Amino acid sequence: MNKNVIQRNNVKISGSGKQPMLFAHGFGCDQNMWRFVIPAFEKSYRIISFDYVGAGKSDLRAYNSERYSNLNGYAQDVLEICRELELADVVFVGHSVSSMIGVLAAIKEPRYFADLILIGPSPCYINDGEYTGGFERKDIEELLDTMDRNYIGWANFLAPAIMKNADRPELSQELTQSFCSTDPRIAREFAAATFFSDNRQDLLKVTTPSLILQCSEDIIAPLAVGDFLHAHLKNSELKVMKATGHCPHMSHPEETIELMKAYLRERTIHG
Repeated sequence: MNKNVIQRNNVKISGSGKQPMLFAHGFGCDQNMWRFVIPAFEKSYRIISFDYVGAGKSDLRAYNSERYSNLNGYAQDVLEICRELELADVVFVGHSVSSMIGVLAAIKEPRYFADLILIGPSPCYINDGEYTGGFERKDIEELLDTMDRNYIGWANFLAPAIMKNADRPELSQELTQSFCSTDPRIAREFAAATFFSDNRQDLLKVTTPSLILQCSEDIIAPLAVGDFLHAHLKNSELKVMKATGHCPHMSHPEETIELMKAYLRERTIHG
């Protein structure tokens, strides 16, 4: 085993099942954000979680601005983890931007993947003609400008808007702290790679079956985005959740687990 990849991405393995389930965190987060969901799958799956380079306890020395200037660099990390661990029939669980990172990985090396579970996914965040992404280009440019000028202020403003669920302020506080613990330069580059990405054309290339979990009120991925994904992803299933906000695996883990398990049961029965 190449320890470089395992250490670089702080890969953790648990669970007593055979089929791998790979959890990929979203922007500004780390693998710890999955702690409410992972235990529900440890008996049935071999659980793999990791941190993207620049997040959590990854090896910051491995960060390369050129490699990570777009989502393909992050997809390459996912594929290298699959290769190092000799994975097959992976259930890939991606939150937010990791949904499209998983899509890119599955297009490039479909042999590794059995299913994609996409939580709060968006193929393009910027409105374009009849397509509703949720943001105007100038909104994203202002967001990045604020990150440059006042990173801590940006984190304190954005985290509660993303998390929603104001009755549970500890969730927003955790996300704010996660944002603030990330190197601002790396966060800024990951944000640009995320919010300027446009993977709409890639959706048609996906052959791996997928589950789209769409929150009912989500500032980052509006309902129209879930409909677009479902229409353009072959073999996809769309579930609109009761959960609100952009992080249902943290705010509504029970519903997230229930929908994941129901989908995987159906897939087992019908193949």
